[in-house]
Amino acid sequence: MRFAITARDDERSRMLRDQLEQELIARGSVLDAATPEIIISIGGDGTMLQAFHSYLSQVEDITLVGIHTGHLGFYADWRPEEMDELIRHIADENLATVEYPLLELSIDYADGSHNKLLALNECTIKSFNQTLVCDLSIRGDYFETFRGDGLCISTPSGSTAYNKALGGAIVHPALEAIQITEMASINNRVYRTIGSPMLLPKHHDVEIRPVNPIDFQLTYDHYASIVHQNVKSIRCRVSDKKVKFARFRSFPFWERVRESFLAEGRS
Repeated sequence: MRFAITARDDERSRMLRDQLEQELIARGSVLDAATPEIIISIGGDGTMLQAFHSYLSQVEDITLVGIHTGHLGFYADWRPEEMDELIRHIADENLATVEYPLLELSIDYADGSHNKLLALNECTIKSFNQTLVCDLSIRGDYFETFRGDGLCISTPSGSTAYNKALGGAIVHPALEAIQITEMASINNRVYRTIGSPMLLPKHHDVEIRPVNPIDFQLTYDHYASIVHQNVKSIRCRVSDKKVKFARFRSFPFWERVRESFLAEGRS
């Protein structure tokens, strides 16, 4: 099996990377950073996001697996002391996978140019130093005019991250949906938003059109870019592409949620 390794830049993660690389090669696997079949992330969820975006052009041809060297992450299932078991599974190519939906962003600019992005966790749209005002349309029909600090559009697997901190719902990754969660919306007798997180199924999309001519920040996963007032619209939907994660053993999603937020869990 062809493999690549992405490791967090700390001593423990680097040592595990070197050990894992040597043992997998000794068992017949091939180190291939250009066209891997499986990508091993050593670190945490941030390291996994980095690995995902590094191989985004090959997302439908790769499988991801994570080893956490800090706190238990939603994408990093394995502990360093379980390396021998993980190596055995990879060497035997005993590869079962689970697929997670992705968020697709289509950005249209006033000059006619276009950009398309994919996110594993979420995208956010925020103003810098004044209220963000934008019209939201769902499936082409006007829904509301949002006024507030910003919006977060998340995937189910990303629903436990920034979305949860904003009061959004935790969504099982088996549901092909995106979630829209508001940041400090303005609601009074004059201005009104829905005020609640919304789940949109795969065949629905939301179009966000800035109203006030201000600069705002668009982020997707760990990446940020300053998007100026020449943005015409941002359309968000469930992508037709999915990301695959290796599941060599059962680790149910709700057990992962409980261990992350309610119990001490595996550290």
